[in-house]
Amino acid sequence: MNWDDIGFLLSKNKYSENSLITDIFTKDHGKITGIIFGGTSKKVKNYLQIGNQLYVNYNSKSENRLGYIKVEIQKAYSPIYFDHSQKLNCISSAMNLIKVLTADLQTNINIYDLINDFYNKIDTKDWLKEYIFWELELLKILGYDLELKNMVKKTVVDNKVLYFAENSSEKKIVPNFLIDKKEYVGDIDTLLKGLKLVGDYMDKTILKPNNINFPIIRSQFIDSLK
Repeated sequence: MNWDDIGFLLSKNKYSENSLITDIFTKDHGKITGIIFGGTSKKVKNYLQIGNQLYVNYNSKSENRLGYIKVEIQKAYSPIYFDHSQKLNCISSAMNLIKVLTADLQTNINIYDLINDFYNKIDTKDWLKEYIFWELELLKILGYDLELKNMVKKTVVDNKVLYFAENSSEKKIVPNFLIDKKEYVGDIDTLLKGLKLVGDYMDKTILKPNNINFPIIRSQFIDSLK
């Protein structure tokens, strides 16, 4: 197997003194894992930042063997946000979710396009709100549409509309903006509740049934917002 593609760096870990093992989500081949020789060198290390877009050459003797990857930078996104630690944490969290929730070598152009669109979302004024909807869209593409509008009930308390979802064991308030995207959100606590609701759904429907631990990186991202 030898092919060229373009993709986004999802993760990197030291493999040997001079090499890294990486996960990259590519346009035409989905998520790949491979070794980058010389990945710890200053020249290569500078653009091997999580979330950067790379040209990829992949070489492997078979689909069942770990491949070797050569990369060149296509677009360096991470340096744009070096002065915005919360957005850097958001990038790490988003790329980690792609890594955790997708299977190897399964092409999905919708996910690739969603990663491309991610940077449009975090460049908006309401970037955190937009990111929450980005996570929901990722779950929908993977077949786990939360469909909140069909799950919630509506009530009015002190002339304020509230939405909630309930089952036999619990009742949860659902932030209004998750039902009406045009709803203005003026406080971080409401957005954190939205992130928690999406995270709880993800944990219950995808992670725990597949014996996957909740991503620490996402928890760290949420902590950085408080």
